[in-house]
Amino acid sequence: MILLITPATRAQECAKAIEEATGEPVQVAATLQQAVTRLRAADYVAVVIDQSLVEGAPDESERVLQHSEMATPVFVNFAISGIERVVRELRGALQRRMKEVLVARKVAESSLRNELKGTVTAMLLSCEMALQGEGLPVATQIKLQAIDVLAKEMRKKLGMAAGA
Repeated sequence: MILLITPATRAQECAKAIEEATGEPVQVAATLQQAVTRLRAADYVAVVIDQSLVEGAPDESERVLQHSEMATPVFVNFAISGIERVVRELRGALQRRMKEVLVARKVAESSLRNELKGTVTAMLLSCEMALQGEGLPVATQIKLQAIDVLAKEMRKKLGMAAGA
């Protein structure tokens, strides 16, 4: 869902164009106070804010940004921008956001994978050393073998080579 914050007379027309272009439902708030109320009630992928509201009430617009959480803010000057330009700016912001999310996800996955590789290697070495010990009770051997199998599955899922 997208929140369009503007007192402009063509707000509904712009909201309709945004819905058609993005496939996302659009809600309109004519004031920053209305925007804060809506932001508290629902999650939005983007918040399109009329720059005239930001310049006229910087403290109130800061509250809007604080409540927008994960929504991508898009600032547009409705006094000089046509609806097509608003839609184009919003699309560009959403595409940039999607790329940023993908990059962040890849970085997180890589970081987690690298962190787990050391742990999996330590588990495998510990199991192998423990299983080589003499006089181990059968029940303990079975449990260690199960841990060894699970660690090898984790290694495989992490894309680690067998010798790593």
